[in-house]
Parts: sequence; C-alpha cells; structure tokens
Amino acid sequence: MERFDFEKLTKERRKSLAQTLRPVSVAEMKTLGDELFKYVDDAWRHAYFGFIAENPGASFHHAVTSDGVHLLYCKDKDKGIWFLPGQGKGPLQATGKRAMKELIEGSR
Repeated sequence: MERFDFEKLTKERRKSLAQTLRPVSVAEMKTLGDELFKYVDDAWRHAYFGFIAENPGASFHHAVTSDGVHLLYCKDKDKGIWFLPGQGKGPLQATGKRAMKELIEGSR
C-alpha cells in the first residue's frame, strides 16, 4: 500500500471518515502516536512524528476508515498522511486532500 486511493473509497469508508473526523491537538497526536507506534525504531513512528514536527503551529484533523486506515490532515498547509499501522503509510494525494477539506468544511 504505497498510496491510499480516495477514488476507491467505498461508501462505508467515507461514512466512517465523516463520523470519526475531528480536530486534534499536537498533544493528542503525540499520545496517539505513542499508542500506535510503541517501538522507537518503527519506521511508521518516525514518519508520523516527522509529519507533526514539519508542521509546527498548524491545526490538524484525524479520521479513521472502517478498515483501520488513519488519516492526518493539516488544512493550514494542505498536507496530509495516511497510515495503516504496521502495513503502510504515505502522503495524501490531491484527491485525498480535497476529500478531507470537503469533510472538514461539511462538519462545521
């Protein structure tokens, strides 16, 4: 899973993203990262915490699909990552970023 393809999202996955989407603080994201990536040498942990560090002072949103794919999106910088703990990770492509923006704007 090198790319998370929003084009192929099922109705169920979109629904779960909309239901789980919420703003998260950096402190919450760090706690989540510690829970998901317990080992310091885990490559996914490094990517996850690197994404947080690369976007200081920005606001973030987190959501999870029905099949366990986590998405973090930084609307301020229009950047995002997806990850399935222990299996794959990658940047959100244009379609994914657009979908996250639409979900965020629809949740207001």
